[in-house]
Amino acid sequence: MIYGNVNNEFFEQQAAMLPKPLCEALHCLKDMDLAGHESGAFPIQIGGVDMILQVLDLETRPREILDPEIHRKYIDLQLFVSGGPEVSTFYIDEGKDTVKEDLLETPRDILFYENRADTLKIEGRVFMEPGAYAIYFPWDVHIPGQCGPDGPKGYRKIVLKVPVAACV
Repeated sequence: MIYGNVNNEFFEQQAAMLPKPLCEALHCLKDMDLAGHESGAFPIQIGGVDMILQVLDLETRPREILDPEIHRKYIDLQLFVSGGPEVSTFYIDEGKDTVKEDLLETPRDILFYENRADTLKIEGRVFMEPGAYAIYFPWDVHIPGQCGPDGPKGYRKIVLKVPVAACV
């Protein structure tokens, strides 16, 4: 998992260390009018790589009702646009979690694990505010969309699905 902010003074250095498709994707998102973009899922090509752009208007929810998720074919590049904040937690997939719903062989490329209270002690946590991004690799179990101490809040974020095959 990689975490940063497109408005950080070290953004260019951080982006340059990523595989080329992720670097180009971050720059593209930084330069897009994401606040004015219609919501939905859209095919997009960045640097010759076919990706999926998801513009999401959501509301944060309590951690205990959210299921952990992973992806295998795509790297999730999540960019927080407005609202919130959103809390996102993550941990390494060790293959020990119980599968709740397996949609890896569908276009969604997502697998949900059963929500277990005991993962709270091993979860890392990031706070997503405008400009913040998180990159989740296939081994990063993540639980996005959590509310902070102030309760549920509306927010907009972008999820860009970058093919793993383009980065190796």
